[in-house]
Amino acid sequence: MEAPGCGSQCVPAGIDAVTTRLSLIPDFRRLWFVGLVSSVVRWLEMLVMALFAYQTTGSAFVVAMLSMLRLLPMGLFGAFLGAAADRFEHRSALIALVAMSMLGTVPLAILASLGALQIWHLAVASFINGICWAADNPVRRVMIGEVVGPDRMGAAMSFDAATNNASRVLGPILGGMLLAQYGIAAALWLGVALYGAGLAAAFKLEMHARGAGTRHASFFSSIREGLAWVRGDPRMIGVFAMTVIFNLFGWPFTSMIPVISTDHLQLGPQGVGLLASAEGVGGLLGALLIAALTRQDWYGRIYIGAVAAYLAMVIGFAVAPLISMAAVCLFFAGFANAGFAIMQVTLLYRLVPAEMRARLFGVLSVCIGTGPIGFLYLGFLADVLTPRVAVVALAAHGVVALMLTRRYWITVFRP
Repeated sequence: MEAPGCGSQCVPAGIDAVTTRLSLIPDFRRLWFVGLVSSVVRWLEMLVMALFAYQTTGSAFVVAMLSMLRLLPMGLFGAFLGAAADRFEHRSALIALVAMSMLGTVPLAILASLGALQIWHLAVASFINGICWAADNPVRRVMIGEVVGPDRMGAAMSFDAATNNASRVLGPILGGMLLAQYGIAAALWLGVALYGAGLAAAFKLEMHARGAGTRHASFFSSIREGLAWVRGDPRMIGVFAMTVIFNLFGWPFTSMIPVISTDHLQLGPQGVGLLASAEGVGGLLGALLIAALTRQDWYGRIYIGAVAAYLAMVIGFAVAPLISMAAVCLFFAGFANAGFAIMQVTLLYRLVPAEMRARLFGVLSVCIGTGPIGFLYLGFLADVLTPRVAVVALAAHGVVALMLTRRYWITVFRP
């Protein structure tokens, strides 16, 4: 490992150095806070909605479908959101997205308080909030790049990913505690309050940059140009192929964590929340270590290795006979997820020119948006087989997909 003065080949050499440099940028702090509150509410909602739905219906398929609906907008609208981000002032777009997320949660909180909350209400809100999630890459994360610059993008994404994983600890723990003690309404009202704080931070942003895309190209021409760029760069094909594999065969297992924890490990809501937070703890540690130690010529290797490790940990969690073993597998799954998430965004940002970034981030959202197919398939398998066997089968499909796509991702693996 090189010393702190290793120059441009290192992401900042210490966690304190990363934090200090980025925290000196006011707009980065605000963008970071918006991401923090949005992530906390997202993971809080996903846990409490899954538990509420499973307690109400007893169906693992319904639980998987709620998670699927939150990801579906990425596949449906990701490319359009990326092209649209080129045409709107980013600060205003971010304010609108946070406000939309809050307005999607307010009716749920009211209905839950009145005892009238139903599964279809959760489904509609999941889809609406999924639209805002799909826009995070082409709006907020592109704004982070504009604020910190390309040289600090790896460090900024590591810090952002660390925050996201910290929220995966805090969100499920808060959700499980509130659901167990006060019911789902309390968890949803907390979400509304957090969105309000995020909205206030978004209004304080000082940057007013427009998207960097071509102003005169038509909307659909912008999308075609983004797709053409992907076809012309083997590295981009590799990055997006790994994204599809991760989201089809790895990520959907998270919808089964509450189900397996409840049925197989015999945990209540608080226990489920604590167990689910183990993934966030691993992700937080992984993100901080990447920020402190990773060199730029390791980016591709970390990206590919993280996907393979994640699939292995998914299988480990599903077959774990003990709570402690399941927690360890979730911890290392979170560690791998951090490496994947950080390098996915960092590689994309570094490999494409500024005028193409929003459009390519939109294509990235489309690739992430293939996840609903995996959720649907996993829900089907869980009903036909069992949730544990279904998770193992899905991850095994992912391992096979890795083998079949080697010629694409090997270009990313090389420095």
